[in-house]
Amino acid sequence: MTTASDDALELSPADHDDGRALFEQRWSFVKGVVDLEHLPPSGPVEIAFAGRSNVGKSSLINALVRQTGLARTSNTPGRTQELNYFTPETGSPLVVDMPGYGFAEAPKAKVEAWTKLVKNYLAGRQRLARVFLLIDSRHGIKKVDSEIMALLDDAAVAYQIVLTKSDKIKPTELNTLLEKTRTALTRHTAAYPLVIATSSETGSGIDELRAQAARVAREHS
Repeated sequence: MTTASDDALELSPADHDDGRALFEQRWSFVKGVVDLEHLPPSGPVEIAFAGRSNVGKSSLINALVRQTGLARTSNTPGRTQELNYFTPETGSPLVVDMPGYGFAEAPKAKVEAWTKLVKNYLAGRQRLARVFLLIDSRHGIKKVDSEIMALLDDAAVAYQIVLTKSDKIKPTELNTLLEKTRTALTRHTAAYPLVIATSSETGSGIDELRAQAARVAREHS
């Protein structure tokens, strides 16, 4: 059954138009931030992308903005070591590519530093409108993801689950994962209930993600 709240979640044709317009612009790299002291001045709306290392975050951002190579991709876990800021020609919103979490290959001290940066940013950035929390469709929500979700709940930072690499599993498995993920989100106070399944390779779900990002930016401008 569709309820009024379900209707409110639906992305409208206007949302999709806004998404196309926003991501047809040329996007540019602004700066990489290794500590909170060097964050850009608070102003434009910020939309962050977070996820486990090797979840396909940089590939998804590149697909979103239609620019191969804007966000650096690598098969080496932990390549993104900074909060990387990107901006469209209009200057808003800012997209933030966050360091991946949950990898064991990097030195412990570096992992701890990156983890602290991520947590402090998520908990304290006033213009952060939403975090798109990326989950690998092949693995679902892991313990380390749940820890980040709990942090976001405690900080009252709105976040939305985006499933990546959805082309790597069967459609029936994806449907099961979507339902399981939606059920898990009912236990999290800051989670947005709409889950978006995407694939950077096939383009599935990318238009929906663009529309969602544009809607968030509009509502928080």
